[in-house]
Amino acid sequence: MSASAKQDFKIARPAEETVARAYRFADLSSYPAKQRFLIRAADLAFFLLIKLIGRTIRWQIAGWENWEAATRNGQVPIYTFWHNRVFLATYFWRNRRIVVMTSQSFDGEYIARFIQRFGYGAARGSSTRGAVGAIIEMTRLMRAGCPTAFTIDGPKGPRYVAKMGAVLLAKKTGQPILPFTITPSRFWESKKSWDRLQVPLPFTRARVDIAAPITVPHDADETVLDSKRDELQAALAELNRRGARLD
Repeated sequence: MSASAKQDFKIARPAEETVARAYRFADLSSYPAKQRFLIRAADLAFFLLIKLIGRTIRWQIAGWENWEAATRNGQVPIYTFWHNRVFLATYFWRNRRIVVMTSQSFDGEYIARFIQRFGYGAARGSSTRGAVGAIIEMTRLMRAGCPTAFTIDGPKGPRYVAKMGAVLLAKKTGQPILPFTITPSRFWESKKSWDRLQVPLPFTRARVDIAAPITVPHDADETVLDSKRDELQAALAELNRRGARLD
């Protein structure tokens, strides 16, 4: 852990300030004028595209009882899914105050802004830039009652290989991991991106598959953590297989 991250952890902000920070737009004054314009333009473009296509989707949901189990008795889930399903996931889970990790970068800033328009929060960091600080922030937010979400193979892959972030957060907070996937029946796929991002075609049908929650003991050692990541990997792989068999 870096010295700055340790200091940030020790000097904890009040819970109200931590929560408010996640849901408000970040200050863009450190960016040049051109980048500020591009961030705002990309933010609005993605927001409108997702909103317009999302409104036309016909949803089919399997496993909703697993969501109910993960939110019972005041629990707040850690949503986990594959990076290439982020388009429909953003629309489907909107307005639930779910906090998502976003990178400390130009791309991360416009992503943070358009997901905030859908009622999400943003914790700054990624697996390559500021991950420790973001996990600390997400832990604080979960303790304040905010659910969180991970694109579990992001931000750069390999595709469909689960990383450890959600498992570590579950250990720290005692909250359940909730794996899910969303599979559109008709979509455009980006062949050049590492994740082969799926953008659904308007008026298509999409299947939401939700797996049983996964819990991680607070005293889990490295062996248990690895087994829980393997369990998460297997659950998401099974959801992929179910989604491929759209009725």
